[in-house]
This record gives sequence, C-alpha cells and structure tokens, in this order.
Amino acid sequence: MPSTSARPYDALLLYSFGGPDKPEDVVPFLRNVTAGRGIPDARLEQVGEHYYGFGGKSPINEQNLALKAALEQELAARGLDVPVVWGNRNWAPYTNDAIDELEALGAQRAVALVTSAYSSYSGCRQYREDLATVLDKRGQLDENGSTGVQFDKIRSYFNTPGFVQGNVDAVTEAFGDLAAAGGDAAAAKLLFVTHSIPDVMEAASGVGHATYSEQHLDIAALVAAQVGERLGHAVEWELAYCSRSGPPHQPWLEPDVNDRLAELAEEGLRDVVISPIGFVSDHMEVAYDLDTEALATARDLGMTAVRAGTVGTREVFVKQLVDLVLERAAIARGESVDEAVVGSFRAFPSITPNDCCLRVHEQPSGVPALCSEDMHR
Repeated sequence: MPSTSARPYDALLLYSFGGPDKPEDVVPFLRNVTAGRGIPDARLEQVGEHYYGFGGKSPINEQNLALKAALEQELAARGLDVPVVWGNRNWAPYTNDAIDELEALGAQRAVALVTSAYSSYSGCRQYREDLATVLDKRGQLDENGSTGVQFDKIRSYFNTPGFVQGNVDAVTEAFGDLAAAGGDAAAAKLLFVTHSIPDVMEAASGVGHATYSEQHLDIAALVAAQVGERLGHAVEWELAYCSRSGPPHQPWLEPDVNDRLAELAEEGLRDVVISPIGFVSDHMEVAYDLDTEALATARDLGMTAVRAGTVGTREVFVKQLVDLVLERAAIARGESVDEAVVGSFRAFPSITPNDCCLRVHEQPSGVPALCSEDMHR
C-alpha cells in the first residue's frame, strides 16, 4: 500500500500539452507547438482546420480542469493538503505561469504529473526539457537542477493497475454499446489506437527499457485479455496509430488507423471497437482523428464501429494517480517502496537515465532535462 504522507512535496504540478481556447488562439498555439521548424502560417492555418471545426477550441483544457478537480477531491478525501497547480507546455497557463503560482503558494518541492502515460521523447523528456528551459530563463537552474522550486516527476504510468483497469472498464462498456448499435460483439475486432511517432523517436524511447510501441502492445494485450474474460469470449485485437504530422519522407509508426480499417473491411470485418489506449483524455487527437475521421471511415466502409472512452476522470484512474504521488513521496524520503505494476515490464524510473528518450531528430541532443540523473539533487 502507498504511504499516507506526501512529504516532502507541498504541491502537485498537473503538467500537460495545452490547446487553444478560441479561433484566434489556433495559429499562435500551433506556432508554439512547431517552434523552430520554420513552418509558415499558411500551413498552420491548414492544420488548424481541425480546431476550427470545433469552434477553434480544443477539449483538452476543460478536461485538464476536470482532472485537476478530481485530483483535488481525492487528495482531500485522504486528508492530504497538497494544492494542485495546472501548467502547459504550449498554451496558457504556461510552464512559467505554473511556476509563478507555485512560488505564490510558497511551494518548495513539487511533484510533476505529466498527462501522458507512456515513455517517449514527446511524452516524457520534452516536458522535463521544458521545465529546465523555463527555469533557466528565470535564472533558477544550475547543474544540480532548480535553485527555486524543486521538481520531481511521477514515473510513466502506462503499466499501473488503475490505468489498465480504467481502460478495461471503458472497452467493456464499448462492446456493450456496439451490441446496442446492432453490431456483433462476439465477432468484433478491438482496434487499439495511439499517437504515431517518428521511427527515430521510437528507437530512442527504448534506451534502458521497452520502446514506446512495446509499452502499448504489452498493455493492449492485458486489456484485451481482461475484456475477453468479462465478455466470456476471446477478443481479437491490433494496435494502430493516428495523428501523423511529419514530412512524407520521414518514417513514422504504422499502420494508420484509417488505412487499417480499410484493410480489415476488405478482409470481411464488419464490426469494430476503437480504443484510444494511448490517450489519457478525449482531446483533439481523439475528437478529430478518431471521432471524426476514423468513425467516418468505418461508416463509409459499411462497418458498425464505436469508440471506447479514455480513462479521463474515472475513479480508479484518479485514485491510481494519487497513489503514485504517495509512492513518489516515499521514494523521495528514501523509503523502500513496492512500485505496483501490471504486464511484462518493471516500473519505469522516476529519476530517468541521462540518455533516456533523447531527441535524435531536428536538433542536437544534450538539452538539459529535469528529473534525470544529471539534474537531480
């Protein structure tokens, strides 16, 4: 069982990607996301059509606020006086805003919870680089880490019981929805989907542990097996990808979910459950890439398709996140901790190796990253 104390932490940073709140935010937001790549505004306007189709507003900010409220409620229910501060890499409230708020609260040591369950450059190291960069601009970074508010990080949590259980619950519900829609749940394929990444990022994600794709495949197998137990029959499943955004000549993880749906339809499949197992909440990649594009593809192919929910603010997931806060606090106190995991892989380290998930494309490696061995007091 996790400790019941959050010491030495006096705050929790809920750290996310961010998204635009209105149409005029879209291009500035995309400039932040693509900074340093030299992408013209005309191209960003084209990419922004995904957002304009939703009124120029991403769902992610409201979902982060809902998760923040759920975490605050769970912390309070356990008698833990740990304020939750929300910050984003790419939109307000920015990382700098979050640090300002932490300082105003008098926080001295915060633990960061990144809203990405899996380990890769974009899901882990990029957040830690952003923290280091912002602290450096504030004059609060030296070779040992922060000279102001100190930061630790919760480990990658894809293989924690609560994350897996939340996905099992969501997928089981989706099979019920498929049957209610007239589909054949016993014959349906379960198509797990996650965000594609470049092949070079995939290779870098495997330094010292399982790669990004291996992480997903391991947990997908576990979820599918448990769903099958609940349904009383085996569930066939695959992993596909969405949201590719790189140039055509750069290899990314495949197959694309729409391409795979077309292939499955040719093979005679007529019923499918799509599970966004790579995502914590129903933000734009889910709302557009799956709810809009993939489900439209399935309809055009004559398939009956439903999309499973994400873990979001499910109670089992929120409780897991608070357990992880307490687990990380016990590690910080030097206590022996039984780090709960499911699946084939051990718990990923909360203090990461220096060469873990290095950025090996678009810029030289070696950018300082907080919460790694060379930036940890």
